[in-house]
Amino acid sequence: MRPIIGITGRKDTSARLVHSQMYSVGETYVHAVHQAGGAPVILPPMLAETDWTALLGRLDGLLLSGGEDLHPRQYGQFPEAWLGGVDETRDTSELGLIHAALEMQKPIFAICRGIQALNVALGGTLYQDLAAQVPGALDHAFLMSRSLDQSVHPVTLEADSTLARILGGVTFAVNSAHHQSIQTPGAGLRVVGCAPDGVIEAVELADYPFCIGVQWHPEALVRSDPAMASLFAALVEAASS
Repeated sequence: MRPIIGITGRKDTSARLVHSQMYSVGETYVHAVHQAGGAPVILPPMLAETDWTALLGRLDGLLLSGGEDLHPRQYGQFPEAWLGGVDETRDTSELGLIHAALEMQKPIFAICRGIQALNVALGGTLYQDLAAQVPGALDHAFLMSRSLDQSVHPVTLEADSTLARILGGVTFAVNSAHHQSIQTPGAGLRVVGCAPDGVIEAVELADYPFCIGVQWHPEALVRSDPAMASLFAALVEAASS
């Protein structure tokens, strides 16, 4: 029986009917989970406190997907001019879901915005914009002219990390589609991977069965890089147990 993996969704205004809003998630997340043996379920970004525990009781694992910026009020900062779009309803929904998942020790895999949400849920802070706040930072931002299956920079992992074990090595070429990243790691998070400019690209939660986060988008690389597919296989394996 396939373990059920909840994937956090986002608001979507691309419907053909004007002013018709949907909730959605990128198909690459869904395919990556399904191909790894999981049963993917999209979670709407408007869950309330009464939903979190009840929903997680039916899920075997949680995948925190990418999306818009988190509002800086969630980590004790004021919005800067370079802040992108935010969805505070999603912030509240997701952060509460993360807290509940951690309390229930559900397997968690966090991607892009997901690693940032995990960090904020654990009391960490974010750079609101790497180009403005990190001298010498690489161009990590999403470009319309660059496909997400294209590698942008390497990431070096700690040799003794769970991520290095899962991926089978310590240096990997990854894509990049973010302008924010972890500034101060949250409680219990171990930084296990960085880009050449020092930007944090991977974390793990110490003393927890399975909780990893990456800043790149492995779901867009699974077809070209088998190592990235192993991340979803590891989530499904953890959820199966």
